[in-house]
Amino acid sequence: MPDDDDTSGRARREALARVRALLHDLGCTDQEIDRAAEDDVLDLLVVDRMVVPSGRRITQAQVAETTDIPIETARRFWRALGFLDVGEDDPVFTDMDIEAVRLFQSMVAVGLVDTETAVQMARVIGSSMARIAEAEAGPGSTPILMTSGDSILDADEFARQAGTSLPAMARLLEYVWRRHLQAATRRSMLHRSRNRSPGMSPVMAVGFADMVGFTMLSQHLGDEELAAVVARFEALAHDTVVALGGRVVKMIGDEVMFVVPTATGAASIGLSLAEAYAGDELLSDVRVALAIGPVLVQDGDFYGPVVNLASRLVGVANPGTVLASDEFRVALEDEDRESGAFDMRALRTRNLKDIGRIQAWKLSRAGSEPGADRRRNMRWERLEGVLRELDELRDRGEKAVGRGVLPADVLPARDHSAGDLSAGDLPARDLPAGDGGSVAVEAGRGDSLGAELEAPLERGQGSTP
Repeated sequence: MPDDDDTSGRARREALARVRALLHDLGCTDQEIDRAAEDDVLDLLVVDRMVVPSGRRITQAQVAETTDIPIETARRFWRALGFLDVGEDDPVFTDMDIEAVRLFQSMVAVGLVDTETAVQMARVIGSSMARIAEAEAGPGSTPILMTSGDSILDADEFARQAGTSLPAMARLLEYVWRRHLQAATRRSMLHRSRNRSPGMSPVMAVGFADMVGFTMLSQHLGDEELAAVVARFEALAHDTVVALGGRVVKMIGDEVMFVVPTATGAASIGLSLAEAYAGDELLSDVRVALAIGPVLVQDGDFYGPVVNLASRLVGVANPGTVLASDEFRVALEDEDRESGAFDMRALRTRNLKDIGRIQAWKLSRAGSEPGADRRRNMRWERLEGVLRELDELRDRGEKAVGRGVLPADVLPARDHSAGDLSAGDLPARDLPAGDGGSVAVEAGRGDSLGAELEAPLERGQGSTP
């Protein structure tokens, strides 16, 4: 039988021969290839030449001279795309870079955009493409990046698969961009045709869904388990929002932001999200908050008081519930007048950071049993009682230490997010306020809306101190 070392050596020699032939076709010299092999970076050389092919490498000054564009403008465009600064004498630019600069020049020259708009567009493109690239290069995301630890074998494997996958991905990106451009342009045209006043902001329903207990969960899971939780959270959010006619604006860690043109659409999405996560075996419940009104749309994101209100409101919702602003309640009643598919129950007014006191409403499907929510909150109330007793025990222990009765190292820590809780327990900010005490809330988010605050109120009743 052949020796394993001989087999391995023959495989490396054959791989090196294939990689050398490829790099020759891409314009590399034998000296460059040999130096990369000696430095054990042959795989990096293959990535550089296959992903950014070019027969020559030039400096930043040469790019400016070739394109007749001021070097500061070229550098500004380069930074806007998210690329690191390079020295003026470093030969890192290629014909692809020259083509990109000329496209930038032509768009400005024909009046499609001005320089400032073109640079801002470059920022959006750069940040979006950077995220796509990071996702492609992430662990386990593509077989192209499965590594053996041997740069020659890895270079050969990358070359074998990238020849097909890179052109396919480029075509896929163009397809997705065209589809999204079609949808975005149609939305913009419809808005302009229906709102003839120039500068009028579109009215949108904005929603946030926040996964309960994610901070504590992330401290106790390994990387693979946490990645599975995040992937499942994002998949469920995207599927639910898009299937019901909404659009996911962005994922912010354990939170998803979405928009939809109507209050009824937002209500359906919000309740469906709460139901979907409650029924998922891997994930915990979510809080959901909804608001509606004029929003500023810029670079694919949404801004304004309506967005801020929804973002703050989600922080005071109980797990598994959907809260809505007073403006959202008015819009929903108007849209839902005939079908009567939704119910709204008034909660006591609450104080939200940087916003003030607002009237919050709890959203549910018509005919749903309110008692089910109260039963669900019983475990949070019980856990709050346990945490309160631990605080009292800690206080008694500290007093005992002060009198010299107990050594300090036997006292329990006052960290409610520690691993002493069971798998179903959540940090204190996730608990509703009980009758006998208060409950911590995430910093800056506002007051907690406990289960005892969910009784229907008359509009003029106001709040309790």
